[in-house]
Amino acid sequence: MMMKYLARASAAMAIIALMAVGAAAGERKAFDDKDFAAAQSQGKSILIDISASWCPTCQAQKPIIEKLSADPHFTDLVIFDVDFDSRKDVLRKFGAQLQSTLIVFKGSKEAGRSVGITNESAIASLLEKSL
Repeated sequence: MMMKYLARASAAMAIIALMAVGAAAGERKAFDDKDFAAAQSQGKSILIDISASWCPTCQAQKPIIEKLSADPHFTDLVIFDVDFDSRKDVLRKFGAQLQSTLIVFKGSKEAGRSVGITNESAIASLLEKSL
């Protein structure tokens, strides 16, 4: 009886831990004007991640952004993915000319941008500007 209770308690604790990890991660979604405007009006920390599937620099940035966005420090970060090849309208909106462009907003104000950085501490510094 005691072993069953301990097994259930351990399983419940594991589920709670997984939920906490998921809650700590920043939210990632495809760019949408309405969602972007809503995040801005809510004063959220925002990252615009402009990338292309064929871009090696973009592929190097992705795991770094994923790692950093999972940090509880960036819980409220909203990441908007923009496909460089198919979303020219969004590129024009943000004045972005190259893939591997990262733009951060603190609410409605642009707080910083970079092109082609793959250094984790540099990307972390950029994300800090959105807080």
